[in-house]
Parts: sequence; structure tokens; C-alpha cells
Amino acid sequence: MKTITPNAIIAKKNMEKIVMITAYDALFAKLFDEYVDIILVGDSLNMSFNGQKDTINIGMREMIYHTRAVKNGAKHAMVILDMPFGAVSDKKTALKNSIKAYKKSGCDAIKIEGGADKADLIFHLTKNAIAVCGHIGLKPQMVRFEGGYKVKGRGGEAEISALITDAKALEKAGVFAIVVEGTLSSVAEKIAKSVQVPVIGIGSGVNVDGQVLVWSDMLGFFEEFHPKFAKTYLDGASIVKKAVQNYADEVRNSIFPSKEFEYKE
Repeated sequence: MKTITPNAIIAKKNMEKIVMITAYDALFAKLFDEYVDIILVGDSLNMSFNGQKDTINIGMREMIYHTRAVKNGAKHAMVILDMPFGAVSDKKTALKNSIKAYKKSGCDAIKIEGGADKADLIFHLTKNAIAVCGHIGLKPQMVRFEGGYKVKGRGGEAEISALITDAKALEKAGVFAIVVEGTLSSVAEKIAKSVQVPVIGIGSGVNVDGQVLVWSDMLGFFEEFHPKFAKTYLDGASIVKKAVQNYADEVRNSIFPSKEFEYKE
């Protein structure tokens, strides 16, 4: 199967729901590849993989490293590199880091947090052949500035109008898709209907064009915190702990390795 392209994602608008999941290495990327349209190498890895309290203090070097690994495992799904905090602070910096991301990681596209405030910058990238996925609503890179993770769309018509303006500005700037995070489902639906590019939700209800989840939330591996919107499809942490406990018990009781796991003379 060929790698999914931005145009293929756009073509799914109002036709087929888009499935996106995060991954940070080749092993899990290969496991996910057959079933999803997009693998996002999210800066969320700074929390679930690096054990940090937020996404802010991860840089381009780490994002490129993990994206290169994911590309080694994904042969079908589009791979998107999540541009970290500070990497797209201005047009010159954004283009430099985006070109670096493309060349060194092999990513198929990048994702940038921001709405109308980032539209000119994103247009500068798209006209230079960089495929961009937008990200509006709750923006994790704003967590310290806003004092926490705050659901969007509760601020009345002015806030709803601003979110729709953000989406339209990103569409005009040339994005092929927009992630809408942590937004009231009724508002996310309005956003999705306001643009011709796909809107992919996370914590934003079902009436959008697709969904994305962090793999460690979805598979039950991240025990420190579980978002309200993240359905757990596997009790991964418990399964792994039980397996390692069994292994440890067998080693300590000289059960493993048994004869079947020895080389024969």
C-alpha cells in the first residue's frame, strides 16, 4: 500500500472518518500502520514517554529522532511531526525548522498549534511545499500561559466565532486538516461545517471528520492521568505488569529458562 497523502486526507471530508493515533517508535508504528490513516508523532511524548509534566520542554532534536523511528515502522499511514514549543515562533524560524524536519525525519507533514495568529506563517510554509496540519481549540503548548488545560467553546458566541475564524484562516493558509482539541462537541461540529478541509477531533465529540487519541491513553499504559475523553481499549499497564511479574517469579525460582529455551549441543 502507498503512503496516504494530504490530498487523500482532504478527499475523506464528508466521505469517510479519518483515524489518527500517536506513536513514538517503529515498533508501535508498525502495529498501528495497517489500521489508521495518520500517525502523529505528538509532543505528548514528553509526558507519556519522558515523564514530564507538560509538552513545553521538548525540542526539535527529540521530535526528529522519534519521527524517524516512526517512519521506519509506518509504510502506509501518513506520518506527521508535531512542531514543538518555540519551533515556529516566526516565519524564518518556522521555515528553517520545517525544512529540517522534512529532511532529517522523513515526515510527510507537520502539525502547528495556533489559529488566525499563525495563518500568515503557515501560508509561508505551504507555499514552500510544507504540508501543514493545523491545531486549534485547547492547545497544550499554551498550558502555562493559560494556567491549565481549559475546555474551549464555553465562552459564548464570541469565543465560538473566534474558533470558526481560526479554522477558516487555517484553511485559507493551505492546511490539509485541522485538529480541534478539548472543545465542546456542538462547537466542534460548527467548526467542521465551516471549512472544506477535514476537522479531526480529540475530546471534541463525534460530529467531526475523524478522531485522534494518544496511544498510551487508548491502550491503558499511562497511569498518572487519564483524560475524560480518552476511551481505554486495553488495560495495557496491568497486562504488562502481570507478564513481568511472571517472568521475575520464574527467574527467581529457576523455572526460566527451561530446557526448551536452551541451545542444543
